[in-house]
Amino acid sequence: MELKIMIIDDSLMDIAMIENILSDYKPLIAYDGEMGMEMLDQNLDVDLIILDLNMPKMDGFQVLRELKKDPKYAKIIPIILTNYDELENEILGLELGAIDYIRKPINIESLRKRVEIHGRMKLISKELEHYNVELETLVDARTSELILTRDIAIHAMVALLEVRDLESGNHAKRTQNSIKALCEQLVKDGYYLDILTPRYIQELFDTSPLHDIGKVGTPDYILLKPGKLTPGEFEIMKKHTTYGIDALKYEVPNCVTPSFVKTASEFVSGHHEKYDGSGYPAGLKGDNIPLPGRLMAIVDVYDALISKRIYKDPIPHDEALKIIVAQRGKHFDPLLVDTFVKIEEQIRQISLQYLQ
Repeated sequence: MELKIMIIDDSLMDIAMIENILSDYKPLIAYDGEMGMEMLDQNLDVDLIILDLNMPKMDGFQVLRELKKDPKYAKIIPIILTNYDELENEILGLELGAIDYIRKPINIESLRKRVEIHGRMKLISKELEHYNVELETLVDARTSELILTRDIAIHAMVALLEVRDLESGNHAKRTQNSIKALCEQLVKDGYYLDILTPRYIQELFDTSPLHDIGKVGTPDYILLKPGKLTPGEFEIMKKHTTYGIDALKYEVPNCVTPSFVKTASEFVSGHHEKYDGSGYPAGLKGDNIPLPGRLMAIVDVYDALISKRIYKDPIPHDEALKIIVAQRGKHFDPLLVDTFVKIEEQIRQISLQYLQ
């Protein structure tokens, strides 16, 4: 399946730049909103629109309203173009149905990356639709359908986060494999035998990449800041946990909430809590912090320490291990620290296996 893209913009310069960046997609071109809507009616198989907001005749906001009110456009993904000083326009555009924004002057790498990610999500969705048509005739494959849908949703959300945080690299693979190693060692040592069943360990592995999904709501100037955050900026950064919790909420009776949603929520809500109660967002203490949160806390900090970030250089494994041990009973669950130290060479090998 190929991705079909349309550019709607009255700036010949911007169109030429975007068309050149996306030349392999052979995008359709419209020079104002009216022309764009006319072309869409002839090309309802368009997957993604790159839409300027400020245009004559019919501006981008009007186009978004038309797309929103007519079901035949429901599967089209709009990405809006805004200037750096148009925060209100960005917000309004997102409220009207845009799923992302690109700021002018256009950053070539950012534009390409966003199109690739949203295009990948769209193609996955189309493949899933095709698969579901066939799957409806196979009653015995219902379980496979649910698992596939879950995994696609998880990978799509994590991919969306990678659009924002270009340095995330293989962070998800390192942390999920480290958590699996920790759980397997805990079981080997006789701990949490009633909880850490093979099925639950696999669920922890599958859902752990969602722990930072709330960062999609964190502004770029904070998420990508090269220096230390101010106290005010840190308060904004902390909100990513509540954004993630809200994103995973679904209004169904608790008894039928899928277990993977509950586990993912515990990763999101608990990975910045601290064992001594000084963490956030709820200030939970000790075993009141769900096990997924306690597991992610230790592997997340370790990975941050050994990895290069926009605001810091990496530190060696041995130094990171000393920091982890020093926080035993403070930031981290003592049992998990002891287990982490026991398998520290395995953890180190995982970090080497999935380098940036």
